[in-house]
Amino acid sequence: MAHEPIDTLVIHPGALGDVLQAVPALSSLGRLGHRMTFAGQPRLGELLQGSGVVLAATPFDTFGLEALFTDMPVRDRLASRLSRFRRVISWFGAREPGYAGRLGALVPEVIVAPPVPDDESPLTVWEHLVETLHPWGVARPAEHHALVTTERWRIAARTALMALGVDESRPLLIAHPGAGARWKQAPTARFAQALERLNGDGGFEVVVHQGPADAPAVDALVTTLGIPAHRYLEPTLTELAGALALAQAYLGSDSGVSHLAASVGTSSVILYPPETLRRWAPWAPSAVALGVGSEGDLS
Repeated sequence: MAHEPIDTLVIHPGALGDVLQAVPALSSLGRLGHRMTFAGQPRLGELLQGSGVVLAATPFDTFGLEALFTDMPVRDRLASRLSRFRRVISWFGAREPGYAGRLGALVPEVIVAPPVPDDESPLTVWEHLVETLHPWGVARPAEHHALVTTERWRIAARTALMALGVDESRPLLIAHPGAGARWKQAPTARFAQALERLNGDGGFEVVVHQGPADAPAVDALVTTLGIPAHRYLEPTLTELAGALALAQAYLGSDSGVSHLAASVGTSSVILYPPETLRRWAPWAPSAVALGVGSEGDLS
């Protein structure tokens, strides 16, 4: 006998890598019959909705949750929006006094948990996010499934790569040397060495992705590289997902883009600083996580 779907709101306003670490937890909820709406960054909502992880998405900034951080009466609009849901998982607001109680007064079942584990926890971020859902019967998945990319995303990516002059007859390797913080970037010389070695082993057509804040890292890498490379400038997130799904290999620093490459199933090597390797290791089996010391030595 089929069970009635459980309308569930997922609140996670984090950045790309943070949200992609929640995919195993969200996929497990979906298999248990949860019909999910994601409240977070719009471009991440578009990615999760398009890939089929969630049914719908809504911008976090306009949802009105800031009202739950005060003692003022909750406006009817927010109460009405929340009344649509039987359950809410909020990976946000765990340290704010009163937030969980006010949310719980408006929704039958609520879990409020931090988006990352405590410093003393042995769990990775994705393991921690799964564990927060144990009260709803969610267990660590026995296997992981890659994030689905749509044909529209892949067509957009293929069109953009052709415009760059990428040779489609050769295997594609996408590299991303940037990261959210400079200290998380792999040293340029080590990154270039790894990229040249991969290229030599596979004869790849090399494309270097450059996001809005990545110009210094990309400039340094392209200057150091002894091989030709195409520069892929600021595609949309869904187009980038399509491009990564088309690639045969990926090399990146500790970044959201690296988590995206791993999540779509691309064979990936991610170079982590030792400080983040244990906690932020990817969940995807297609990814190899390597620690890189400050001098560029693997750790």
